[in-house]
Order: sequence, then C-alpha cells, then structure tokens
Amino acid sequence: MQLLYETCLCVWLLSYYEPALEYLATSRALPRLVEVVKSSTKEKVVRVIILTLRNLLPKGTFGAHMVELGLLQIVQSSKAQAWSDEDLLEALNQLEDGLKDSIKRLSSFDKYKQEVLLGHLDWSPMHKDPNFWRDNISNFEENDFQILRVLITILDTSTDARALAVACYDLSQFIQYHPAGRVIVTDLKAKERVMKLMNHENAEVTKNALLCIQRLLLGAKYASFMQV
Repeated sequence: MQLLYETCLCVWLLSYYEPALEYLATSRALPRLVEVVKSSTKEKVVRVIILTLRNLLPKGTFGAHMVELGLLQIVQSSKAQAWSDEDLLEALNQLEDGLKDSIKRLSSFDKYKQEVLLGHLDWSPMHKDPNFWRDNISNFEENDFQILRVLITILDTSTDARALAVACYDLSQFIQYHPAGRVIVTDLKAKERVMKLMNHENAEVTKNALLCIQRLLLGAKYASFMQV
C-alpha cells in the first residue's frame, strides 16, 4: 500500500510538469488511476489520486477521457464514503463539478466523430435528430471531409449490417443538409459503394442504401417526398 501511495504521489507531481503531460495522456496512466481510486479504501491513496485527476482535468483531452471512463459516477460514489480528510472531500467536489462541465462541453459532434472513427455505428439519437445535422453540418468539412471519407470506408470494409445501414443513412443526411451535399458525396465516389448495398441481404441496409441513392440522384426534397 505504501508503494502504491508513493507511486501515485510521483504521478501527482508529474501532473504539474508540462513536458510529462503528453506521455501521461498517451500511456495507460489515467485508466489505471481511475481503477485504483475505484477499488481503494485507503484514504491517503484516494486523496493523492483525486488531486492528480483534478490537476489533469482541464488539460488537453484528459477531461473527455475521464468522462469516457465513467469517472463522474466513481467520484459520486466516493463522496458517499466516510472520509475524514477535508482536503479530499473538497477535491472530490471540485472534480465532480469539473467533470459535469466537461460533459456539457463535450458536444454531440465530438461524440458522433468518435463513434464514426471507431467504426462503432449504431442508432444513437443524434443520427436521426434534425437539430444535430443543422447545427453541425459545417463540421463535416473538417480535415478535408474526414468523417465522410471514414463513413465511405465503412461501406467498403464493415461486415456489420447495423454499421452499414447507419453509414448509408448518415450520408443521406449529409446530402440533405449540406448545400453542396450531392456534389461532395459524388466526388468522393460514394455512389458506387452505396449502390452495391441495395442488394444486401439485410433489409435495414437496403432501405437506407435506397434512401441515400434517392437523395443523391433526386435531391433531398424529392427523395424525402418519395420516402413519405
């Protein structure tokens, strides 16, 4: 336990040292700290880890990573324990507030982008939310339409019917909401990939491939009318 405490103390000191932050961000340090604070009942160990996490929270991508690791729920559970250290209780409150702010700042497009880049497409609410597409359509232009290119790659490489259906639907949404959507999707050679999926064995895939082709060939207005 003493060795664990001293190791965590070293990481806490490194959290103040700017050159070390990049390594901490790319190593397994953060998830391991979260695991220790989740399972440890030793107050001095929990205290030094919470102080470390509080330091790292506003820096770089640490906040988003902490949210992904479910740290907020862990912090809230820790607050319910009978700690005697007032500094620990204060740090837990500060970390909880900071995590809640991070969740608010983590936009729906950040979550969408992560979903696409990981290839884990599912019918999460944002896909069919008109406000999401209206508010974020210009974000699809980032990095030379990186997200669109990844969606098209998913059409070529994925064996998951749900991912294929969602990718087709998202391309159709881009066509509908972006002023130059039809031209951009055509230039990226998506038409051929989508057309191949119109004969897919899965009905959900063929339905969304058809919608995408309708919007690509007819435009969003007429394709939506035909869909109705």
